[in-house]
Amino acid sequence: MASVLVVGSLNMDLVAQVKEPLVMGRTVTAEGFAMVPGGKGANQAVAAARLGARVSLVGRVGTDAFVRTLLQSVGEAGVKSEGILQDDAASTGLALITVTLTAENTIVVIPGANRRLSPADIDNLLPLMSAAQVLLLQMEIPMETVIQAARQAKGMGKRVILDPSPARPLPDSLSGLVDIITPNETEAEVLTGHPIGGLQDAKLAASELLSRGFARVIMKLGAQGSLLGQPSAAEECATGPGWDLKLFPAFPVKAVDTTAAGDAFNAALAVALAEGRSLPEAVAFANAAGALATTIPGAQPSLPHRQEVEALLVKS
Repeated sequence: MASVLVVGSLNMDLVAQVKEPLVMGRTVTAEGFAMVPGGKGANQAVAAARLGARVSLVGRVGTDAFVRTLLQSVGEAGVKSEGILQDDAASTGLALITVTLTAENTIVVIPGANRRLSPADIDNLLPLMSAAQVLLLQMEIPMETVIQAARQAKGMGKRVILDPSPARPLPDSLSGLVDIITPNETEAEVLTGHPIGGLQDAKLAASELLSRGFARVIMKLGAQGSLLGQPSAAEECATGPGWDLKLFPAFPVKAVDTTAAGDAFNAALAVALAEGRSLPEAVAFANAAGALATTIPGAQPSLPHRQEVEALLVKS
């Protein structure tokens, strides 16, 4: 059975449905509101469990009223929660989300206890790392904790996948610890400084990340699909290494909310690789999971089950 460890955030998502994107200084009336369990760490853990993996989650929450709902949500999905620590010095993380009628979203994250997940917490939970085949990381926890988790996993021979969201500059020391980095277009712009207006720009950004030492890059391009970048199998030319860049088209679906689509993608990628699938097969599997997550509103409620992903793959 595939085994995945997720180290990351748990948030309660406060979601408002709005007619159009927000404009600074303008007040709008929401069409609807919901409180939904979320956080990139919890989302990816739930998604991986629904896709058939054995999953453990490491994170921090507060002691407030949101905790019971969050723990219940991950528990019902089958995620092992012994790595989730309660912190009486901080509130549980929150995310303020708006979703438009065209399925685009804005997210404001209030880290709370997520910001207190420490490298020492990682060191105290090494048995969970030892039992996993793949480590999934995101950026809603402190950078030093991300680095420590990646370092420990790498030292144990585990595959490390980093979702660089929310995007911020990455230290050079991290690239050698990450097997696959999975930015979307906006995150790739922040990481490389290259504006991305199309596929060619995306290829340039992916090449830049590869040149910085990341072993593989998978750029999530929304309705276009995803771009896999890796070193070319051909011998190095006189000007340096070459890169193989391949676009995997998206699956056509009727999108209503893109929240957590990237989380579904990353979780599916991890599960497929833990099962021994090739990287191209894993990217196609991840594309299908990400597409399905856009068809249902909310974060964790939208994360697909294994049979749904396999049905979409067969149908397409």
